[in-house]
Amino acid sequence: MINKKIAVVHEWLEILGGSEKVTLSLLNIYKTAKLYCVVNFLNDKSISNAVNGEEIKTTFIQNLPFARRKFRLYFPFIYFAIRRFDLKEFDVVVSSSHAFAHSVKTNKNQLHICYCHTPMRYVWDLQKLYFQENGWGSVFTSIIPALFAKFLRRLDYKTAQTVDYFVANSKNTQSRIINNYNKDAVVIYPPIDIHKFQVEVNKKDFYFISSRMVCYKKVDIIVEAFAKMPDKKLIISGEGKYKKELMEMATPNVTFIPFQPFEQYSEYMRNAKAFMFAANEDFGITMAEAQACGTPVIAYAEGGALEIVVDGETGILFKEQTADSIVDAVTKFEQMETAFSADKIRQNSERFSQERFDKEMMEFTQKYINEKGI
Repeated sequence: MINKKIAVVHEWLEILGGSEKVTLSLLNIYKTAKLYCVVNFLNDKSISNAVNGEEIKTTFIQNLPFARRKFRLYFPFIYFAIRRFDLKEFDVVVSSSHAFAHSVKTNKNQLHICYCHTPMRYVWDLQKLYFQENGWGSVFTSIIPALFAKFLRRLDYKTAQTVDYFVANSKNTQSRIINNYNKDAVVIYPPIDIHKFQVEVNKKDFYFISSRMVCYKKVDIIVEAFAKMPDKKLIISGEGKYKKELMEMATPNVTFIPFQPFEQYSEYMRNAKAFMFAANEDFGITMAEAQACGTPVIAYAEGGALEIVVDGETGILFKEQTADSIVDAVTKFEQMETAFSADKIRQNSERFSQERFDKEMMEFTQKYINEKGI
């Protein structure tokens, strides 16, 4: 255990997704760390246990009207809210950041390590997509958001320079940190508790998705693809803005279910013929979890998928984000389905184990504590 006063800063706690699982792991590594976040609406005992039942520090946004359901409406104020955290008492600050967490104020006597899930996609590479999603596509309605995005990019770059050391969750993210922030980063893959996942050799006759229903996840093209394959069953677990629209376009061979508790989620994962993934994701922790179940992954050949899936051995990678490309990938998968080994796929997932993450993060943190002389 590191014998220093440590603060862990996260953007918001709403669902227990990939970045939240990393934050939970960080709290379990730094046993006495305090947790700070913009809002906390996650009713999950694992987080409470990780902070030993102590108060999770939040910002003024927690108590604003409609914050529980619509806290993202206050997006323009999140940067300023995080900057108001007083962390002077801590020796080490570890930010778990996909937006503003790395903007937290620190001083020259503190060590600030940022575990970066992605540079803020809203204002960098996916700006146009987010504009379209929010109805800001016309010239007139996009002027103000575009100016605001430009302002945020400058702000994001400036505050990134105050981080002492970046840790990236993938080589893909590492490249974006270098390009957007002009900062080096070390890659430490996020953790999968592979021991919680069981391998099922005898798969059932369905494909599976677990995803938030947002624009860049590209669930729509998977639904469109399965409309062209009516003899193949697809189960989609998730919630989000586009769920109703996706349900309306779906054919009878596609079933929608809510996000599942872990036991049910892992059961779907291990029994599925393959896990479907069409996004260009920074890492994509669900793909690694599918591999931990010995389940092949059929994914878009960009981003984290290139680092998780071994094409032709632990899954199939398709080249274009189109329904036809997915149909071709599923066809190819079924032609060689018997060649996939559940045990070999499971072995591939061991690169992302919890033990490996804990060891690498602990050693990284201790190294720079020693170098800084804290």
